Amino acid sequence: MHPHADDNPAAVKPRRLDPEDAQHALGEVQELLRRQHLVEELVHRQEAGDDKAKIVENLVHRQHEAELKAIIDALHPADVAFILGSLPKDERQMVWGLVDPEHDGDVLLEVEDWVRESLIESMDRQDLMAATGNMDADELADLAPDLPPDVVAEVQKGLTDEERAQLLEAMGYPEDSVGAIMDFEMVRVREDVTLEVVLRYLRRLQELPDHTDQIFVVDRQDRLQGILEVSRLLVSEPETDVRSVMKTDYLALNPLDSDADAAGAFERYDLVSAPVIDDQYRLIGRVTIADVVDVMREDSQEQALSRAGMAEEDIFAPVMSALRNRAPWLLVNLCTAAVASTVASRFENTVSQIVVLAFLMSIVAGIGGNSGNQTMTMIIRALAMGRITGRNLWPLVKREMMVTLLVGLCGSLVAAMFAWVFSGSIAIALVMMAAMICNMLIGASFGVMVPMVRARFGKDPAIGSSVLLTFATDSLGFFIFLGLATIFLL
Repeated sequence: MHPHADDNPAAVKPRRLDPEDAQHALGEVQELLRRQHLVEELVHRQEAGDDKAKIVENLVHRQHEAELKAIIDALHPADVAFILGSLPKDERQMVWGLVDPEHDGDVLLEVEDWVRESLIESMDRQDLMAATGNMDADELADLAPDLPPDVVAEVQKGLTDEERAQLLEAMGYPEDSVGAIMDFEMVRVREDVTLEVVLRYLRRLQELPDHTDQIFVVDRQDRLQGILEVSRLLVSEPETDVRSVMKTDYLALNPLDSDADAAGAFERYDLVSAPVIDDQYRLIGRVTIADVVDVMREDSQEQALSRAGMAEEDIFAPVMSALRNRAPWLLVNLCTAAVASTVASRFENTVSQIVVLAFLMSIVAGIGGNSGNQTMTMIIRALAMGRITGRNLWPLVKREMMVTLLVGLCGSLVAAMFAWVFSGSIAIALVMMAAMICNMLIGASFGVMVPMVRARFGKDPAIGSSVLLTFATDSLGFFIFLGLATIFLL
């Protein structure tokens, strides 16, 4: 029978996973900052020479800082990063100044790119050197693009020759490649030793690299020969040779492979880690599930922003900065909306004679846009996962059109019923039904075509896709609906 934790004062209770912990801490931080602002406002309302008020302000400020620091010190660096990204820039800098310098590097690695830029701007050279001095080569490579060149050069002086070579190698790979996310901490062994020798070697290490589920078997030229699973190492006889139990059927990545492709492989094969080898089969690094999760998260965020024609931005950035980010595609949207309005204006006579059409045509355009968005989401996801090829493209298009047609038939019956009840005219209901089916098919067609064409020319298939789709379904939806109304109702 195990003693209860309460029976042993020295027992350490495990930290429970609660997604609301960081949000709760954020609320406490915001409340303390709000109180501090109130005190400052009250003091400023006092006379300029009121020394007593200034003393009170300093005391309250120190108290609030102590409370803020206590909250921050109790949090994981990832939770601190969440809080920093949720605060306006001035409050973010204040809280950042309270973070323990020992954790500065960990927090910088966790925060979003746009937050990291603002934090590094506020740090002097000495602070940056202290934050990056103990980082591994792969971690430095992640931060290097945001660090001043002189800091990067100075940090390199403190690295060993091997670490310096690893840093330069990692910085030389494209941003979205496996080489840019791989790390260099891994365990290598030779195939001609026994498992007992491997176990003795592991015991001499201070700790295993994170996510070590397999040990890499290499020859004297560092060429990868196979992998030794840790689980197999633990259950096999110590006298067994590594060669006898290692696996020669394994997945290896190339440093120039896409990180998105690597993420897909990890998801497909349930990997925890994978070796990275060069063209000569030499082991140069590894990718872990932690690296892949970061790639998946960043790709998901980028895709969501890209569909609206936006780039990543500080949510508390100045108005002009946000305007530069959002205006281009909004202007495109304005132009497309103007085209749709122009199309509708060409049928002014039809709408003036049958006023109810003005209320119904927005339904036709909206349903077409929603249908196209469903198709577009499926296509963009399939492209991201590499599931669309030249051979399955046409069957996929036919399937999407068939699904859209069947959904359109069902939905248009409901819409026709609504139009008949609303207008009292069966003719208007039939026109509504036909226009809706046609516009849904148009939406599905553009939902396939827009991302496929962009991907064909090497562009991000998600960027601005919803804007272009809305243009098609609005303009052509108005044209079809009002055109059919003009032909059959006048």
